[in-house]
Amino acid sequence: MNFKKPNATICFPGKESLDGVTDMCIAAHQDDIEIMAYAPISECYDSETRNFCGVVMTDGAGSPRAGEYSNYTNEQMKEVRIEEQNDAARLGKYTAIVQLGYSSSEIKDGANKDTVDELYDLLCKIQPKRLYTHNLADKHETHVAVVLRVIEAVRRMPEEMRPEEVIALEVWRNLDWLPDSQKVCLDTSKHPQLAEDLITVYRSQVVGGKSYDKAAIGRRCANATFFESHNTDEASSQSFGLDLMPLIKSDATPTEYIVSYIEQFKSEVENTIERLTK
Repeated sequence: MNFKKPNATICFPGKESLDGVTDMCIAAHQDDIEIMAYAPISECYDSETRNFCGVVMTDGAGSPRAGEYSNYTNEQMKEVRIEEQNDAARLGKYTAIVQLGYSSSEIKDGANKDTVDELYDLLCKIQPKRLYTHNLADKHETHVAVVLRVIEAVRRMPEEMRPEEVIALEVWRNLDWLPDSQKVCLDTSKHPQLAEDLITVYRSQVVGGKSYDKAAIGRRCANATFFESHNTDEASSQSFGLDLMPLIKSDATPTEYIVSYIEQFKSEVENTIERLTK
């Protein structure tokens, strides 16, 4: 494939082709895929009919670093992060991992249409049935920028080529606040050792000052237990998502769409308090 950035890479842990990919995750950074999209990774892991592909938008230069990595330059961190992501793809048996090599500032620049164009080309080539990305309420600006570019790219696609599902997932802000009726619940109980291994691959982050392994797995367990207050757990681990297809098919802005859910949450809280104080 031809990429817009000279530092873009593609790794094929499985077959040397993007043919047959059914599940695709578009993420901002190396390790975001393994944190937020473990459900489809685990479903594809030992499936004969589903195949996973990951796309990472940024080059990894902005990664926090501490300990043995504290003196690494941006160029050195890029190399480390790219290889860590490739290692995760091999471990998770991805069909492919694409790393597009943009800087965070390029992703966050809404006037830079190269990012949208490249995502559009990838999506039209791969045509996944299920697409996963960040959520619009995430508190990391680069994550929000990525989902905005994804929405724009999918909206540009002919309807018959679009994914059947586009699900926004949790990283830097969870989706526990979504009304339960609006949550897409994804079972992350399969292959618990794989779930841990996929995150500890990112030694530069875990050893370098971010306990993503404990945090991501702990959140999934908490989601499963605290989802139902009056029923027993249906899963031992799960992640939450938000369906973006209604937004993609409508004329609503991303702001209008996500704020509508925030307003629903506000109304639920208000109604419960008012009902219990009468």
